[in-house]
Amino acid sequence: MALVAEFEIECQQLPLVSVASAVPDAAMRLELQFAHTKGPMFILTTVGASADEIERGLTAAEDVGDWSLIGQAGDTRRYQAQPALSLDEQLGDQIENLGELKALATTDAVIERIDLLEWGWRQTGWFADHAVFDQFRQFWASNVPFRLQRLTHIDEPEPAGDGLTDSQREALRAAYELGYFEIPRRASLDDVADELGISASSLSERLRRAQTELIEETVATTWPPLPTQ
Repeated sequence: MALVAEFEIECQQLPLVSVASAVPDAAMRLELQFAHTKGPMFILTTVGASADEIERGLTAAEDVGDWSLIGQAGDTRRYQAQPALSLDEQLGDQIENLGELKALATTDAVIERIDLLEWGWRQTGWFADHAVFDQFRQFWASNVPFRLQRLTHIDEPEPAGDGLTDSQREALRAAYELGYFEIPRRASLDDVADELGISASSLSERLRRAQTELIEETVATTWPPLPTQ
């Protein structure tokens, strides 16, 4: 029976993770277009942080070549970037058998979402059955830290709502009420974290996860498709 899985891959050598690390206040989502000689073209959607911060991160990233801004709606921006490294140059020191990674692209699975985090990727995908998902799980777990967040059958109903957890919703509400999202900001990340009684790093991750969920439910689902090159 087909499955939907959400899992985290802790690997700072994955594409564009350095950009997420350089701009921790932004929520970032990555799409891969497999039509480039060195590797897949990167399509990056960002929410939060300034254009200057995002673009400095893209320029400084060793795995990013030429990049361009495709479009902007408020503080949501979409970029296209060429890879600067081959798959071996990108992951050769981290992944023992790159042939196995390439083989995953031929399985009965579709990765529909990649969220960029400071330490790796969070992926959501559809898998034909448990055997296919186990190929992904076993490959990544044998190379890097792997954490399964959710595994459900496709015919199981999704919970109603905006996709936010209670802790994410609480973090967004506190940040909003304290003025963290205002320009200029009336509260720092530390101020909001103190109010919630958690660390600033934990708050930063909750806010990024919450922003990513909201992108998926609003902007990302209504963004016009990219023109055919």
